[in-house]
Parts: sequence; C-alpha cells; structure tokens
Amino acid sequence: MSEGRNLAILVGNLGQNPELRHTQSGQSVLNLRMATTEKYKDRDGNMKEQTDWHSVTVWGRRGEALSKFLRKGATVYVEGSIRNSSFEGRDGTKRYKSEVNARNILLLGDGKRSDSGRQDAPAASDNSRPYETDGGEVNDDDIPF
Repeated sequence: MSEGRNLAILVGNLGQNPELRHTQSGQSVLNLRMATTEKYKDRDGNMKEQTDWHSVTVWGRRGEALSKFLRKGATVYVEGSIRNSSFEGRDGTKRYKSEVNARNILLLGDGKRSDSGRQDAPAASDNSRPYETDGGEVNDDDIPF
C-alpha cells in the first residue's frame, strides 16, 4: 500500500485575535480562527461568495512568537495537516472537530485597507518567508516581519 499525504494550504483572514493557551504540561498552543472566501458564478451567471471558517493550531514557541504579531483581520498563508478528533459535548452527545495543525505560516498583510480597497501586502522586495513551526528555538532572525 502506498503512503498518503495530509496537506492543507489556506489563504485567508483571521476572524478574531489569536488565543494563546498552555496545556497542563506547560506546552504553549496558539489557536486561530481563519476565514477563507471563494467567489464563483452560479448556473445563472450570478456572482456568489462562500466563506468557510477554519480552526488552526500552532504549537510551542512558534505559537508564542506569532501571538505577539497576528491580529484580527490579518491575511495569512497557512500550511499544515488536518487533524480530526471527537469529544463529548456538554449535553452528552458525541461531537467532531477538524483543525489544521500549522507547520508554516506567512503573514501576507496586516488587515488594514489602503485607499484602493485592496489589503496591504508586503512588497516583493520584502524578506518575508514562511514562519516554520518545527518546534526549534525562536530568535529575531526567525520572525518574517
């Protein structure tokens, strides 16, 4: 049997400020709520929009560092893997959750609008690069902005 690949790539906007928490063992985890919107034409030629919401998780020191820079409205590129889990809700029913466990995050814009209505994004000459979340040490050279 061949191996599979679990890869999720999202480009969208943060719907709220990130939430930094710590597990009982003390490990940091950053939770993001992210919206992706696609525009398309329906059968009748009318423009439609569909927005989907995604839960994104960043673990360890990378999450701590990103919590200082990411804010509601920021446009981000997220690369990671999809994780599914189940839990028992308060009413006793079994519930399911899907989230993206982020490995790389790239800040594409701060969410502020320019006069043209476009979101501001880094210029091509910026030294922005994916913010790799491999769990290693974080220093000033690791921060892409």
